[in-house]
Amino acid sequence: MAVMKNARFALILWLATWAAQAAMQQDHQAIIAVVTRFIQEQTRSLSGNVTVQVDALDTRLNLAACSAPEAFIPPGGHLLGHGTVGVRCLKTPEDPGWTVYVPVQVTLKTTLLVARKSLSAEKVLTADDFIEQSGEATRADLLTSPAQAIGKVVKQGVGAGQALRQDMVRDAYTIRQGQTVQVLVEGKGFKVSSEGQAMNNAAEGQSVQIRSASGRLITGTAGENGTVRVSP
Repeated sequence: MAVMKNARFALILWLATWAAQAAMQQDHQAIIAVVTRFIQEQTRSLSGNVTVQVDALDTRLNLAACSAPEAFIPPGGHLLGHGTVGVRCLKTPEDPGWTVYVPVQVTLKTTLLVARKSLSAEKVLTADDFIEQSGEATRADLLTSPAQAIGKVVKQGVGAGQALRQDMVRDAYTIRQGQTVQVLVEGKGFKVSSEGQAMNNAAEGQSVQIRSASGRLITGTAGENGTVRVSP
């Protein structure tokens, strides 16, 4: 009888110790949940269907319990395709502080804009220059809507069949370097207009330097039809 009581007591003590240790360790499933929510938030604005796969953590990994683990993209990292999401516990009097990296695979099925033919540099894109094609996006900067492409200017040559990316195109210039522009300065109760020479190319809304008739360099914002607005 005494032996059974001792064995029962030992079992209870072991279970209590195990429970206490488990309570002091970070739950792996909680980390995976943090990563999944983070990816969902980061990809919410993307057009298409996002599928998220988060790899399980090594069962031998023991991390101290954290009250507020936070996810982040490591420097130089990316979300689409095979990547890594970091999860860190900031060191505080209550939390010990740690960082772990979790392998993920994020798939985005969406509409891609694919060059119908070879596109030369400085070409202004029209709807005839590309086709819409369903596919898997491997990066977040792919163009997925005709509105993102039509009217844009090709920076460098693009081969037929290539998916169009944001870094392949630019906004059309409304002001060209060397062009004579109308400089508008507006303030409360006054409006002044003069002419100047543009020192750089600029699309609408971009910064442009102007040399005034007196030779002074001023900076303004490119508008439509060769106008530049300058703050007083």
